[in-house]
Amino acid sequence: MAAHQEKKPSEESKRKSTQNGTGTSQVQWGRAWEVDWFSLASILFLLTFAPLIVYYFIMSCDQYQCSLIDPLIDLLMGNKHLSDIWNKTPTLTYRAAGIYTLWVAFQVVLYLFVPDFCHKFLPGYVGGVQEGAVTPAGVVNKYEINGLQAWIITHVLWFANAYYFHWFSPTIIFDNWIPLLWCANVLGYAVSTFAMIKSYFFPTNAKDCKFTGNFFYNYMMGIEFNPRIGKWFDFKLFFNGRPGIVAWTLINLSYAAKQQELYGQVTNSMILVNVLQGIYVLDFFWNEAWYLKTIDICHDHFGWYLGWGDCVWLPYLYTLQGLYLVYHPVQLCTANAIGILMLGLIGYYVFRMTNHQKDLFRRTNGNCKIWGKKPEYIECSYMSVDGTKYYSKLMTSGFWGWARHFNYTGDLMGSLAYCLTCGFEHILPYFYIVYMTILLTHRCIRDEHRCFSKYGKDWKRYTAAVPYRLIPGIF
Repeated sequence: MAAHQEKKPSEESKRKSTQNGTGTSQVQWGRAWEVDWFSLASILFLLTFAPLIVYYFIMSCDQYQCSLIDPLIDLLMGNKHLSDIWNKTPTLTYRAAGIYTLWVAFQVVLYLFVPDFCHKFLPGYVGGVQEGAVTPAGVVNKYEINGLQAWIITHVLWFANAYYFHWFSPTIIFDNWIPLLWCANVLGYAVSTFAMIKSYFFPTNAKDCKFTGNFFYNYMMGIEFNPRIGKWFDFKLFFNGRPGIVAWTLINLSYAAKQQELYGQVTNSMILVNVLQGIYVLDFFWNEAWYLKTIDICHDHFGWYLGWGDCVWLPYLYTLQGLYLVYHPVQLCTANAIGILMLGLIGYYVFRMTNHQKDLFRRTNGNCKIWGKKPEYIECSYMSVDGTKYYSKLMTSGFWGWARHFNYTGDLMGSLAYCLTCGFEHILPYFYIVYMTILLTHRCIRDEHRCFSKYGKDWKRYTAAVPYRLIPGIF
């Protein structure tokens, strides 16, 4: 349920070989073919409780000033019943439905019908038509990379409205936040259900489908690898990046506008949240072409996990810090503000430079310099479903020699900085760092399991050369 990007640590500088070769097992990419009891239990737990978790967090802010404990106390002490809380919750409105429909439709138009022009005048930016990684069936999909352009157009219109046109209030998102939650859930469940039906009756590529025989696992983790409508509408790229991540910065701006409306000022903590998370969002879209090589696109199938997660979980739980600061405006002292800013910027630097080193290594086939010297690597091989043998290089230099997922270490530093802006009065804003720690640790383990299945003894050589996952010398 995350847009957080992981450049696959296991796969660089692919070269095809027409021989099938012996000794290289034919691996299965993506999610599992068979489901064990623990995986099924986890799936059922998430399907049942993830929507309730989102509701509980948002309701706690709306009715209990962001306290996660007070609702439970009220219920346990008999002060309130569940029906009291539910009846006080704003319902779906025509206004919210109209706003959300226009929002998603606008992002679809920007995605499908406005070819990228940013790459023509922004040095270093890669946009326009780009190729993704080879799929398990040996297909190489093409994508129209125009996320940065969509973000720019959207935000230009937002600020034009706020300062000139005044078509709607900049607080419109906050003011309709819970009714919009119901709209997001409708879309999340609708697109997930449609994707599952599509995989049975008209898949984009039948060879890239995986059926486990378990309905719940298929529904959550997805069956189709790259479901598409027509040539260009790719479900994974659209829902991973748009509308949720484009909205991320708009949501934070709406929170800032609400803070200004309520208190007559925007606190430095709110500014920090907007700046640090804005940097992350802009980085995502600046490197959208690179995102085509990440785990979300290269391994995950499209199901409820991505469909609902990107529509609901991401925009509602990744923005908790800004929401909290509307109810509890925190004015940080200068030293604390500078310290948090530096933590966030250093985390971003580690995250970006780690991925940059991997990209540089991949683009040059290892003929480059990392920290002033030629990088070291381990040569690996694997075989796709169609029997084609591929070769990869696993880099063991630079940040990638410190830990196998050091980009995640930088990501976690940035996540902690977001939370620290809120002070320590409530635990709600710290959900993000707890969640990201669990998510990224799980992704480390999940990806390494796939890499071991994919590369076999070559992966063992790699883990011997780089023994730590996230924190050098510790983990």
